[in-house]
Amino acid sequence: MSEESPVSQPANSTRTIAIGTIARVEGEGALRVTVKQGAVHDVELKIFEPPRFFEAFLQGRHYEEVPDIVARICGICPVAYQMSAVHAIERIFGLRVEGPLRDLRRLLYCGEWIESHALHVYLLHAPDFLGYESGIAMAKDHAAAVTRGLRIKKAGNALMTLLGGRSVHPVSVKVGGFSRVPSRRELEGLRDELLWARDAAIDTIRWVASFSYPDFVPDYTFVALRHDREYPFNEGRIVSSHGLDITADEFERHCEEQQAPYSTALHCRLHGAPYQVGPLARVNLNCDRLPPAVMEVWADVGLSLPLRNPFQGIVARSVEMLYALEEALRLIDLYEPPPVSSLPVTVKAGVGMACTEAPRGILCHRYRIDQHGVIREAKIVPPTSQNQGRIEEDLRLFLPRLLTESDDAIALACEKVIRCYDPCISCATHFLKLELQRDL
Repeated sequence: MSEESPVSQPANSTRTIAIGTIARVEGEGALRVTVKQGAVHDVELKIFEPPRFFEAFLQGRHYEEVPDIVARICGICPVAYQMSAVHAIERIFGLRVEGPLRDLRRLLYCGEWIESHALHVYLLHAPDFLGYESGIAMAKDHAAAVTRGLRIKKAGNALMTLLGGRSVHPVSVKVGGFSRVPSRRELEGLRDELLWARDAAIDTIRWVASFSYPDFVPDYTFVALRHDREYPFNEGRIVSSHGLDITADEFERHCEEQQAPYSTALHCRLHGAPYQVGPLARVNLNCDRLPPAVMEVWADVGLSLPLRNPFQGIVARSVEMLYALEEALRLIDLYEPPPVSSLPVTVKAGVGMACTEAPRGILCHRYRIDQHGVIREAKIVPPTSQNQGRIEEDLRLFLPRLLTESDDAIALACEKVIRCYDPCISCATHFLKLELQRDL
């Protein structure tokens, strides 16, 4: 780490932290903080969002190609992109997937939540609270915990492999259902490991609930799906902590995308203000949809609502990981193979929009399809772009307590705030290129 000028001296300081090998499409973020006369004047978080390019790639493609194309937007949450896509297209065609096929989609989503949340909790976020620069460094002193996290992730990957054909960029999801469905025996073969992972998830909640969290409780507008009966994955109305209650078709009337001149990612605003999507939002808005087994653990560790400290997002993710495992076991117990792997499709021209809950929050897809089944227009609104404005606001609120610290200390603190949201640039432990301008 380089030596720094004392913070009392006016200086423009630029620090770049090397980005390691990453396993996602996105990989780099930059933050510019301007401090004037001892106060935070401006915060600019720059994120690169490849989904902008995928929207263009999809134009002119046949609808059957869409699930395989959008799966490649993200290697960690490909199912989310596939599910939002097929739901939007099925709405255009007037097709509703029910029964065992619907359950299998929900089960596939369980696998993704399990593996994604386990990755974030154990390898990306826990090191921040335990004082390590990476999950690998943490493993030297906490080998049992890291091994537990990797085994939980493996259980989620196994679900995705069985249902999706492979754990990265699954290939079995299609409009109307799946290209192949598993036998009951195949699903039951995963049961023992999922039972172990469920117990491990309970241990995870107790572990992360014991961490020391900064005293930071902003007044959030939470936004998430809400379903009549279930904790939301694939379906539901879009609701907020401030009274919003709309269908997916109404999303664009209330949530506006704005181009920030310093970022290739679009910022989303709800009625002109930033909002938060993701586990913290879902838990606050859907806690009553969690089953008793999950709520018992919730109460046992002393959690209460509202849960508004962003650093406790790791707790919300751990709770959701337990829920996904409970739900996976429930769906496996109830499963009877459907008579067909997919429903017949009648192509219709039209526009359809759907939102599902990716591990990181609401993911919206809108498509316009012609009478031949060709995509004429595509729009994708990922969770990270929805959270970007809220992340910047959190930084503005959190930074004043840090202004007497060194530039390196501020950079590390900013990374920790950003990692609370598990943005799609957080695979590398140190991803942030910080430009801190002090005009004192």
